[in-house]
Amino acid sequence: MIDYVNLLNEEQREAVTATPGPILVVAGAGSGKTRALTYRVAYLLDNGVEPSRIVLATFTNKAARQMLERVGQLIPHGTEAIWGGTFHHLAHRLLRRHAALAGYDPSFTILDRADSAELLSECYEEMKLSRSEVHFPRREGALEIFGLATNRETPLDKLIAEDFPHFAEQTERLVELARLYRKRKQKASAVDYDDLLSEAVRLLRDQNSIREEYQDHFHHILVDEYQDTSRLQAEFIHLLAAGHRQIMAVGDDAQSIYSWRGADIRNMLAFPERYPECRVLYLRANYRSTPEILSLANAAIAANRFQFPKELAPVRNSHRLKPAVVSCPTANVQASFVASQIQTLRREGVSWEEIAILYRAHFHALEVQLELTRAGIPFEITSGLRFFEQAHLKDVAAFLRLATNPRDSVAFSRVVRMFPGVGEKTANRLWEEFSRKGDLSAVSPPKSCTASWNQWISLQREIASPELRQLPAAQIEKVIDGFYREQVESQHADAAHRLEDLSQLVSFAAEFPDTDSLLTQLTLLTNTDRSNSREGVHLSTIHQAKGLEWRTVFVIMLADGLFPSSRSTESLMGEEEERRLFYVATTRAQDHLFLVYPRYRASHYGENSLRPSRFLAEIPRELYSDVRPSRIG
Repeated sequence: MIDYVNLLNEEQREAVTATPGPILVVAGAGSGKTRALTYRVAYLLDNGVEPSRIVLATFTNKAARQMLERVGQLIPHGTEAIWGGTFHHLAHRLLRRHAALAGYDPSFTILDRADSAELLSECYEEMKLSRSEVHFPRREGALEIFGLATNRETPLDKLIAEDFPHFAEQTERLVELARLYRKRKQKASAVDYDDLLSEAVRLLRDQNSIREEYQDHFHHILVDEYQDTSRLQAEFIHLLAAGHRQIMAVGDDAQSIYSWRGADIRNMLAFPERYPECRVLYLRANYRSTPEILSLANAAIAANRFQFPKELAPVRNSHRLKPAVVSCPTANVQASFVASQIQTLRREGVSWEEIAILYRAHFHALEVQLELTRAGIPFEITSGLRFFEQAHLKDVAAFLRLATNPRDSVAFSRVVRMFPGVGEKTANRLWEEFSRKGDLSAVSPPKSCTASWNQWISLQREIASPELRQLPAAQIEKVIDGFYREQVESQHADAAHRLEDLSQLVSFAAEFPDTDSLLTQLTLLTNTDRSNSREGVHLSTIHQAKGLEWRTVFVIMLADGLFPSSRSTESLMGEEEERRLFYVATTRAQDHLFLVYPRYRASHYGENSLRPSRFLAEIPRELYSDVRPSRIG
């Protein structure tokens, strides 16, 4: 027998032992959500529920595996029969069993991302998009758009109009491309990752006997991280639970931060409306953070209108150390403050890997990356590539490299492969011709990129002039405005983020006297030794940091327009999601929390004045200490 009384706190025990029916568990940050869900499964088994009657839906296979392993330690028999796994894993099991009814061969193939891109390439060829002068989304961008439309159950043309207006002129072609892509998948008896769920939902909707069979079979549905479900995922779960209505959804509405990839907070907020008889239970005891950090976190989320109000209650004792709000005169001083404070913490016994620097967007960490490199502080970018290693920054740098060294074959190949219809083989042919003739205007490009080629010739001559080679920031602006902006907007779904990064590159370049100096610095920054990076300070976007924790957390660039981002404040729902993002950042910290912002940030046009984030203004003054470093070092 499991000792539920001593192994669980009162709120966890209430959720674990609740009588069957629709239950929404609002689980605050650090409140033992996984523990409660694990013990709930064990409790059901302990009370005679057959393992095969239980569904446990999670967002990662790792999460499902860990929970089921822990259940197995509590109830060491029968757990292998539980239907546990990701939404897509569960949908695949169902779809494979009833493939014929869904219109598929039972041995249908599942395409991974690379397979999908390859099949989509065939569609591009059939529609002659690869050789067309028309700028069009790249394969990866098109797949992202198709997947988002599927998960939101939104018509493709409507999604493009609302979320991707820079592709509006290509709507008809994108709709036709999606149709052709579906046709080729059907011909190949194949489904992609998004199809698994959408086809399983279609099967359950259309086939009454199948739907009723599974509704009768599954007696208990448990869902983890419910606040992150898409409309399609929620529909899949509710189709299975509609008969017995014995569903337990566990999540935290205050940590719903992924709307940009299809998550819909309304699934959680509307749960009591979908199930009027449901009980809403709370897990509020926080085992992670000090009382001082939790007081600030509670205040940080209080202004949101659309939420289940709750206050996290600390289990830990006070450290008598308030979070610090740090106002720095410039972004460079912000970076110096962070580096200096990290060195102090290191001397006090805090290891590198117990420290994290979190930010709203990747380009916010530019100055910090430079300062940590100068200070010799090891760091690991857990949110992706280091700033200057991103493809769009290397693309723009390639134009500058050719301006200083026309014999740079690598830079030449990188530039020409941006043109329509130019792959590796054609790029090699163009380089050989350019090497012989020494003049871009004497080279014969494919007809599909004649206009782009002529545009490039004019641009390259301009940026290679002696005057502009002394003004690298102006060079980069010419590249962006004269060529690359159109390239980004016409081919990438995340165009706005890439252009933000490029704007910061312009500001960075303004500090250098010439192009050679800038390119040398970029080379040094992208070739830093990383042999000890796994033992370094963590740098991460807040989105990537969700679910993690560190002893010390710095949240940087907390200035209006940056965090919250200027685009997000155009709508109430957008601003509320940004506030939730801020809440997630604050609740990653165990012992120390620093909320840092600059009052000015350098740009190509001078210094821009910044205001502290509106989220900081919402926090009562008595909940934090005020720090105003004038300079560091």
